[in-house]
Amino acid sequence: MKRYCQTLQLKNDPQLIADYIEAHRHVWPEIQAGIREVGILDMQIYALGNNLFMIMDTTDDFDWKRDNERLAGLPRQAEWEAYVAKFQGADPNAPSTEKWKLMERIFKLE
Repeated sequence: MKRYCQTLQLKNDPQLIADYIEAHRHVWPEIQAGIREVGILDMQIYALGNNLFMIMDTTDDFDWKRDNERLAGLPRQAEWEAYVAKFQGADPNAPSTEKWKLMERIFKLE
């Protein structure tokens, strides 16, 4: 299993933050199916104010570039990305892999 941790900032607007959280309580079924289809086993998003942190666990053969590109081309994915872009403090035309910034692990309890 591979693990990826990412961060993204939402626009600093309490209503937009609440709306983003609400949208993620009702993620479209096609989006969840597509996430699983490309090899993502688990995805969790945490929020603190307008800061988001995502943990993504994938299959061992998951390839960051290839499988994210494949995900971007699945049904309704572009529509979902456009929908959530209005909440995000990133370029709305950028792909998800540029909006969400990969984090470097600096410590692991052994």
